[in-house]
Amino acid sequence: MPENTPENQSASDPVTKHPRPEFRQQEQAHPGWTGPMDPPPDHGEDSYQGSGVLKDRKVLLTGGDSGIGRAVALAYAREGADILFTHLPEEQGEARETIRLVEEAGRTAIAVECDIRFEEACQQLIERTVSEFGRIDVLVNNAAYQMSQPDGIAHITTEQFDRVVRTNLYGMFWLSKLAIPHMSAGASIINTASVQGYKPSPHLLDYAMTKGAIVNFTQGLAQMLAQDGIRVNAVAPGPVWTPLIPATMPDTTEFGKQSPLGRPAQPAEMAPAYVFLASPQASYITGEIVNATGGTPLP
Repeated sequence: MPENTPENQSASDPVTKHPRPEFRQQEQAHPGWTGPMDPPPDHGEDSYQGSGVLKDRKVLLTGGDSGIGRAVALAYAREGADILFTHLPEEQGEARETIRLVEEAGRTAIAVECDIRFEEACQQLIERTVSEFGRIDVLVNNAAYQMSQPDGIAHITTEQFDRVVRTNLYGMFWLSKLAIPHMSAGASIINTASVQGYKPSPHLLDYAMTKGAIVNFTQGLAQMLAQDGIRVNAVAPGPVWTPLIPATMPDTTEFGKQSPLGRPAQPAEMAPAYVFLASPQASYITGEIVNATGGTPLP
């Protein structure tokens, strides 16, 4: 048993386990990149240890190049899964790092450039996944778009609104609809919701709206597919330190300070929820939203 030293206590204390604000003010062009971030995000590279609960599962994951998506890909690979994940054209470098982490775990990683705002692209993505793997055991609808507009609804353009809705909702709808025929009993769909779906920040009005819809979609689809043995759940993160933050938020210095734990989550802290929901241990859990908010109470 590890010695109960102050250092070990600090490492297990959720308040002090990861960096706390104030952070350096930092800005990036969308979609943002991991490398320049200070402090660097933790995806579980040095901490996540698998136990084989997803052995030989075939996974389609959107937005797997960085942030929560990279942490999920890493954890799934260390649990024994093979992963096909999407990224945007400008995220090729990030995608290569995710491939490295998955292959380092001894599993297959396939990166596909795909913009899920378009139905044809979603159709081609499903076809590619089935061609590579023969089936889909786990679909993780994780890709999302947000852009802060602190000056109010008048500054949310139709172009921005359309991109938010098409990325966060249309893509999830199309991929779920198209993946289900290639899923069997025991498969699962896991969506990424958000604390914003329950407690919307005014500067993220359009994004928060879509996250509320994801909660509703998850619970409705779960009931629709229950008799087929396909489970549908979601994870609702609070503030998480990912490239999306310096790329879309005007102030990064106190990001996450509002959570009861006083800091943002690291992507590595989200991945175990996705692992559990995809695993056989969650066989009686469907229509559930796992709130990973750092203590912010949600309905």
